[in-house]
Amino acid sequence: MRKVSIFGATGSIGQNTIDLIRRDAGAYQTVALTGGRNIERLAQDARDLRAEVAVTAYPECLNDLRDALVGSGVEAAAGPEALIEAADRPADWIMSAIVGAAGLAPGLAALRHGTTLALANKESLVAAGALLHSEVAKHNARLLPVDSEHSAVFQALVGEDINAVERIIITASGGAFRDWPFEDIANATIAQASAHPNWNMGQRITIDSASMFNKAMEVIETKEFFGVSPEQIEVLVHPQSMVHALVGFNDGALMAHLGAPDMRHAIGYALHWPDRKLLPVERLNLAKIGQLEFRDPDLRHYPALRLAQDVMRGGGLMGAVFNAAKERALDHFIAGHIGFLQMADVVEELMTLMSNHSEIGRAPDDLQTVLTMDALTRQGADDVVTALRKKG
Repeated sequence: MRKVSIFGATGSIGQNTIDLIRRDAGAYQTVALTGGRNIERLAQDARDLRAEVAVTAYPECLNDLRDALVGSGVEAAAGPEALIEAADRPADWIMSAIVGAAGLAPGLAALRHGTTLALANKESLVAAGALLHSEVAKHNARLLPVDSEHSAVFQALVGEDINAVERIIITASGGAFRDWPFEDIANATIAQASAHPNWNMGQRITIDSASMFNKAMEVIETKEFFGVSPEQIEVLVHPQSMVHALVGFNDGALMAHLGAPDMRHAIGYALHWPDRKLLPVERLNLAKIGQLEFRDPDLRHYPALRLAQDVMRGGGLMGAVFNAAKERALDHFIAGHIGFLQMADVVEELMTLMSNHSEIGRAPDDLQTVLTMDALTRQGADDVVTALRKKG
């Protein structure tokens, strides 16, 4: 029986992971489930899976969690330290699906046990890729990709030599505004940005999809996961979201991964790796689909893709700056403080400001270095937004 933990259990990735585990419950022993403020969902899943411990990231929610778990035998805990303690509990396989930089510390703690970390928290590789790879090597651990694009690349590379790869193409749906005139996007509302045409995801990642900041993160993540150069990574807008990635080889061949837009495919591949097992996902009928569309992304619509190239060229701690600035800019957009296109303006200005920091070129070799740069950038982002609002 495999021991598993799910960090970010109440989000869409976590819930899809739990769905797969429930279907073969006898094969798994659940160690820890963590979540945010959805205490009812967290407690019910912890009861159903007979987890050892359930953790909410918010200390003020601890009493509600304890009350919801009375009589279940499941421990209740709360706060950042409790997340680390849960990650320190031995498990064979851990899903890292906490949204944002908050997922970095628990992921690092898990790797130190030599476990398999299924990584859906893209911020970890963007902000601290060198640090994660160092911990993997040091503790004989393993990173498996869970983003649909990186899972697709990973699968296309099975049995292949990475040195034979000429290019990696990751696809993007184009998000909520892929067919909007550029002139209209500046006035897009939060509700409009929160409606994804293909995927059922949380609000933050859906808005990130509309701005393509999510894809920009995945571009950086591709470099970190597979060790290719920035010049080898391409993005195509693919409205059907059925081709998740393509790998181009030095003989001119393109290996494509196709599948329905269902995250259980990538999650299931990571959960069962190196084997393939039956998954409850839709089987594509290509004759019925008829055709698949692809087009180059318009960088006026999606300046985040240009900024991702700057991050990769800059290296060092620029990924930590990019991630923190992106997260705070998104916070301010959701709060109504800035417009949709101003998120990219905030991120670009922070990257320019922080490029002069004495530590910016340093490859992150410890968590505190990353967290310090993260905190400085977040404060800087708040200052930039304040200045923008004063300008009107």
